[in-house]
Amino acid sequence: MTSNTRVVVIGAGLAGVRLARRLGELGTPVTLVGEEEHRPYNRVLLAEVLAGRYTPDVIALPAPAALTRARVAGIDRGARTVECADGSKIAYDRLVLATGSNPVLPPLRGLFTADHVLPEGVHAFRTMDDCLGLSKAVRPGVKAVVIGGGLLGVSAARALAQRGAQVILAQQSERLMERQLDPGASKLVRRHLGDLGVEVHTDLRVRDVRCVGGAVRSVEMADGYALDAEIVVLACGVHPRVGLAQTAGLEVRKGIVVDDELRTSDPYIHAIGDCAQHDGNVYGLATPALEQADVLAELLAGRANARYTGTRSLTRLTLPGQSAFDLAAFGETEALPGDDVVQLADATRGTYRKVVVRDDRLVGGVLVGELGTVGALARAWEGAEPLPSDGGPLLHLLTNDGGS
Repeated sequence: MTSNTRVVVIGAGLAGVRLARRLGELGTPVTLVGEEEHRPYNRVLLAEVLAGRYTPDVIALPAPAALTRARVAGIDRGARTVECADGSKIAYDRLVLATGSNPVLPPLRGLFTADHVLPEGVHAFRTMDDCLGLSKAVRPGVKAVVIGGGLLGVSAARALAQRGAQVILAQQSERLMERQLDPGASKLVRRHLGDLGVEVHTDLRVRDVRCVGGAVRSVEMADGYALDAEIVVLACGVHPRVGLAQTAGLEVRKGIVVDDELRTSDPYIHAIGDCAQHDGNVYGLATPALEQADVLAELLAGRANARYTGTRSLTRLTLPGQSAFDLAAFGETEALPGDDVVQLADATRGTYRKVVVRDDRLVGGVLVGELGTVGALARAWEGAEPLPSDGGPLLHLLTNDGGS
């Protein structure tokens, strides 16, 4: 491509901002389009804003100068223009969709008002506006129910508890963070929340949100039991934001389908981050989004040999504060028949380390508490090299806190 190539990026989250910055460094002009009024920010740290540890400016991203605030209403692939809600159009030679994801809003009775908006006191937790609205509603002693016990629900429940709320976390499945953690690590997360005063209920399905005068008053379970609530936080996961792509006729499955050059079914349109599906995977994590942005920057800057071949990403949850909590998980944390498992636990220190080995290769692990070994373990996992048969180096990786 030439220096006159017009690159337009829709979405000013982590992936879009990273791509725009890298293209700027490589001398390729870019227009970044974001619809939020706030400065671009690191969504991963919203829970720290809610907890009162950070102000919004602390988690702001260094956005490029060419940032256009607009809501994109459509894509004209024939004319190669982006059509904005205010009627303006932005021409492109290459378009990048970095539209991210939307929160999953569960099909609960009473969740929406007649105007199809959430009742007073009910909050999604995905954007800066969500976070600021929730922060304004929190006060010491307020009764808060968090629906969802994944990574986001755990972070939100902890943040609310740190603000003095009486927090109940309701999780439909049998344990917290079941997608990332094995039962042993999940128990430690539950204990940590309990130490903060969070009441955790698992195997509990929410059926109904009860409102009076347009404001939430309680949450009813499937068994008929009701929880008093002045605040309800919906942390039920996210789904790729693919509406623009679908309307434009691009191939969409779970996400917007892309190849190793991060191209969609239209060779002039690319997709990266939470909205993209590569090789059957929609990652929904920061590390793959940043890696995709870096690869695409190289490609759009004319370095034709760059390719994205997937990310083996590590889930990291660091909860700072007076009662700090660190957690890391990668690969397969649950063993299959025939796998070898090495597990070390210290109930007094609240630490837990476990790795799963299959055919002399490290296929996954989970660590809670002291994470000094996580770097070395992750490198052994990413390299997928056979481990020595005596097991000594693996035990060294698990126990040597200087491993990272």
